[in-house]
Amino acid sequence: MKKVSIIAAAAMLAAGCCNCDKDSAGGSGGGSDGVKTFGMTKFGEKASLYTLKGKDGLVLEVTDDGGKVVKLMVPDREGKLLDVTIGFDSPSGWEQTDPYFGAIIGRFGNRIADGKFTLDGVEYSVPISDATHNAALHGGVRGWDAYVWDAAPFKDGDNVGIVFSKTFPDGEQGFPGNVKAEVTYTVLPGNIWRIAYSATTDKATPVNLTQHVYFNMNGEGTILDQDLMIDADSYLAVDKNLAPVGAPRSVEGTPFDFRTFHKVGERIDAPDEVLQYGPGYDHNWCLNGQGFRKVAELRGKARAVEVWTDQIGLQFYAGNFIKNEWKMKGGTPMVYRGWLALETQHYPNTPNRPDFPSVTLKPGETYKTVTEYRFKAL
Repeated sequence: MKKVSIIAAAAMLAAGCCNCDKDSAGGSGGGSDGVKTFGMTKFGEKASLYTLKGKDGLVLEVTDDGGKVVKLMVPDREGKLLDVTIGFDSPSGWEQTDPYFGAIIGRFGNRIADGKFTLDGVEYSVPISDATHNAALHGGVRGWDAYVWDAAPFKDGDNVGIVFSKTFPDGEQGFPGNVKAEVTYTVLPGNIWRIAYSATTDKATPVNLTQHVYFNMNGEGTILDQDLMIDADSYLAVDKNLAPVGAPRSVEGTPFDFRTFHKVGERIDAPDEVLQYGPGYDHNWCLNGQGFRKVAELRGKARAVEVWTDQIGLQFYAGNFIKNEWKMKGGTPMVYRGWLALETQHYPNTPNRPDFPSVTLKPGETYKTVTEYRFKAL
């Protein structure tokens, strides 16, 4: 994919003349419905909405406000589309519920315990954004999810996508270094959503990026009766702040053993001494294997999603804090444990854990990682 083709495609979309504007969701070649106004964020930034239509039916609606997913339409065997994710009609929906639904997460995904870490002999403080658990969560009070990014839509053969890019300044949320970040969403043939992350810095800084998309493969009800597999022999136990404690533990004989398919709700209400301070799953699994490989799968009645990544960790969060009184797009009520997140990443609190693989990005290096969500009909 050449840079000039991205710029050209972006210009065509802005002019409303993309040659794939009028393609249907399952139309040959896929395409985009162009750019639409999506409202104003609480920070006074104007957000836009983009619709990506894959060759084989997958439809992804995203906003440049934090790269958030608004709709994720997945076909069944008959080609019938179903929205399997959380989303809202404007930025205010996230601001009134949970800002992380379907968003790009950075500069450090997951928790930094006590909002502090030391790097190269210097102690840094990041604002506590998870007061309940005394941690800097997903980048601090205003993480990367809360900015409108530059967006360049593109079409490359049967692939259609958007490149989100933004530079975050030295000292942003207390983190060192100017960081240039680029996150590319691509809808591929075969109903695949690829997320490619890239970042550079001019000063050593921790970087751990992820996408906080939520799934319910039935599109309604809870996720408790859906089947989940996670290819991991160990997981990270947590303390009262939901930060990892101790070395990785074996999943053998525990509710954390998803090496074969289990119902999400089968063991989710295990005693506190088993789940360690959480009302359900909100833990990191230490993934088996290396390189780009399949690490998880979630199955509903007619649709499933496979998770493929080159990352070492997967945070499985079972929607434990979703509130029934919240409403999403179209005024639809939300459901406690109605969605779950499968976030590919490095381990939580790594900046304070020298025993974990490093997340320090240094000048001259490029942070790169890829995750794919591969959807299929059952």
